Amino acid sequence: MKTTNEYKQNISADRVLVIACLSAVLALAGCQQEGTAEKAGQKIDRAAENAEQKIERATEKAEVKIEAAKESLDQKAEKAGEYIDESTDTSKRALEKAGEKLDQATQKAGEKIEGAQESVIDKAETAGEYIDDAVITTKVKAAILEDPLLDASNIEVTTVKGIVKLSGTVDSEQSVGRAIEVASSQKDVKSVQTELIVNVASPRK
Repeated sequence: MKTTNEYKQNISADRVLVIACLSAVLALAGCQQEGTAEKAGQKIDRAAENAEQKIERATEKAEVKIEAAKESLDQKAEKAGEYIDESTDTSKRALEKAGEKLDQATQKAGEKIEGAQESVIDKAETAGEYIDDAVITTKVKAAILEDPLLDASNIEVTTVKGIVKLSGTVDSEQSVGRAIEVASSQKDVKSVQTELIVNVASPRK
């Protein structure tokens, strides 16, 4: 009986020892786990701090670059505005000069047109006068030929601006007066000039 009881007691003691060892091991393991977790937490905190610092530095650099970019854009925009203003002023001056040249060209063209009109009018008047003079000359010649007192005369008729000029020969002073009278009686004759010469020896037709 003693042997059996001792054996049981020994087993119980062994069990207690094993349990105690396991408890110690677990305690040690727990202590190690707590230390590891604490270290891991410290590492995480340091990593977070480092990350936050890096983020802050990156943010600061980004802000600096953004400000520099803004200043560069402002300067470029200002230069572009100045260039646009200069271009606008240049365009205005060019338009003003073009307008002045156009006005001058228009004025010169108007003067040329006026001169051409005056020339045309003068030529038309001259042509009209020439036609009128030719008509007067024809009428005077016809009237002299038809007059019986002047049938023996050799009279030339020219007309300039309505002024009739008689030249040639007649047989008497009476024929000179008659020639002047006949010429003066024609339409549109302004005056009569005579260079007729009395030739008594002129044969009558």
